[in-house]
Amino acid sequence: MSKKSVVVVVIVVAVVVVGGALWWFLRDDAPEQVNLSTATEQVEAANGSVDPVSGTGSVDGAWTLDTETGTFDFQSATGSFAGFRVEEELANIGSTTAVGRTGEVTGSLTIAGDELTAAEFTVDMTSITTDEARRDNRVQLALETQQFPAATFTLTEPVTLGPGAAAGSPVSVTVKGEFTAHGVTRPVQVPIEAQLVDGTIVVVGAFDIAFTDYNVVPPSAPIVLSVADIATVEFQLLFVRN
Repeated sequence: MSKKSVVVVVIVVAVVVVGGALWWFLRDDAPEQVNLSTATEQVEAANGSVDPVSGTGSVDGAWTLDTETGTFDFQSATGSFAGFRVEEELANIGSTTAVGRTGEVTGSLTIAGDELTAAEFTVDMTSITTDEARRDNRVQLALETQQFPAATFTLTEPVTLGPGAAAGSPVSVTVKGEFTAHGVTRPVQVPIEAQLVDGTIVVVGAFDIAFTDYNVVPPSAPIVLSVADIATVEFQLLFVRN
């Protein structure tokens, strides 16, 4: 084989290896979206429950976000977490879903009878990591987390949960509130699902925001051809009685 042929072979092999590495690290293997059924099953498994529905007869009172139950990772987060997912287009790879999450969440809610009267949670944005470590620094820079370290949601209107909530029936409602991120506060309407399981109120939800509404410039990189302006904020929250 000639010297020129050897060089060509080396280049081809390098391209294949690099391309394969990029596919391996950036392929679209994003975790599933939050799901009430999965979340409640995780709580039951953590508590060793054999009764899929375990109401207490009342959900009235103050509840605090549980930071002890479950574990946190991207594919099987079994505790409380919040994060985002956004579509992106990568060179030579195509469409993928970038996901960022953190288990560093605090919050509380108050229920009077069968009415949710107050709720809030705070996310430590400095602790968000993604499903690809090489994205992490760019995400932190785009969100300017050193200047805006927290994102918050606060309920602004009470919402009726219905009489079945205390018995452990699944609840689907839309809550109105204010979402603050990157120093900008805007009103949002958030569809949520909730269920009382083994003394824990499990809440999951997701809502879309536009980066431009929060003065966020999506992160960029040579391989990233485009990033959607719309991101989905998602959360899985577990609440226990004070």
